[in-house]
Amino acid sequence: MNAVGVIVEYNPFHNGHAFHLEQAKILADAEVVIAVMSGNFLQRGEPALVSKWKRTEMALKAGADIVFELPYAFATQQATTFASGAVSILEAARCRFLCFGSESGSIDSFKRTLAFLNNNNELYQNRVKYYIDLGNSYPKASSLAYTDLSPDEQLLDLTKPNNILGYQYVKAVKRQNASMKLLTVSRKNADYHDPHFSSETIASATSIRKALFAEKEKITSVQQYMPKTSYQALLEYKAEFGLFHDWENYWPYLKYRIIQSNPEELRNMYEIEEGLENRILASALVSNDFNQFMNKIKTKRYTWTRLQRACVHILTNTKKAEMDAQMTQAAYLRLLGMTMKGRQYLNKYKSSLELPLISKLPSEPHSQLSLDIKASRIYAIGTNKDSQQRLLEMEFKQPPIIIN
Repeated sequence: MNAVGVIVEYNPFHNGHAFHLEQAKILADAEVVIAVMSGNFLQRGEPALVSKWKRTEMALKAGADIVFELPYAFATQQATTFASGAVSILEAARCRFLCFGSESGSIDSFKRTLAFLNNNNELYQNRVKYYIDLGNSYPKASSLAYTDLSPDEQLLDLTKPNNILGYQYVKAVKRQNASMKLLTVSRKNADYHDPHFSSETIASATSIRKALFAEKEKITSVQQYMPKTSYQALLEYKAEFGLFHDWENYWPYLKYRIIQSNPEELRNMYEIEEGLENRILASALVSNDFNQFMNKIKTKRYTWTRLQRACVHILTNTKKAEMDAQMTQAAYLRLLGMTMKGRQYLNKYKSSLELPLISKLPSEPHSQLSLDIKASRIYAIGTNKDSQQRLLEMEFKQPPIIIN
């Protein structure tokens, strides 16, 4: 059975995602679509809008056949590590293709850019260091260095978010010597971070989330931008758990974690560097909500995303030593759900998968899995009191979702 892999967050699943799955299957001539999906906390340092279980259901009902969880150790990381973990899972699951969305739409431009930067790596790294020393964040410094060196228009525009992630996927496939062939699909209409609705049927996940949290907006305002099954899943989640997850739900817990810590304890948290712990502690003491806190700690050197990821690690009490101990590749395949076709695929290849397949939590979990469990426990406290226990227990009691 021919399988194509996709790397996703589905926060939430919308029409653009459905288009991507459809095109991936066509381009790869695939019978099965395997999605590697972030768990309850995401690459931009945010709690997912709804739980990984509900997002798995959305994906399976709209075109995916198997959903594996991207472990916390990779899902809450910068793009290089995020891509490395995801690619290792798809390769272990025997995907023949990896298909990702991009602003470029040309896989050749990714390959040319990778070759160019490999051939000019020393010069590129020196330019990156030059711009960092001027006070820029690493992503900004990387972009400026690349712009300085880029010789022609045949190379990627690495100011675009999907091109950046796609480049890291291509780089990870090359570095891991993976056998997957690479495909890319052009994004339709809405930009990745577009905060506004710019089309009648296609919208970014960012704009959908913004509408869901806007005081005057009703949930019906996002209906036209999502498959019916995804919209229904949102309604069900709101009815069952009483909310959609947002950083403000976790602010009291984050503030407590910060103000009960001393600077040395904060300094041991992952992604806390260069005296950032002092700024975080001072700002938490005088902030009333998460957005106010973030605006106080934001600097030119640190992106909003980088700071949010640091906040996730403080919230989950994830220390440098825990994350540094993780391998550059995933240690298991955590199965969140599958269709009947996905089940057929796993039954056929189960004995030849390159990583252990986990459908039920073991009594002695791997260290990567322990981080996932801890993150799910913390995620559960963001709901109301009546539903916290129910969501928390799903980590241990929920079997893989099966969609006929």
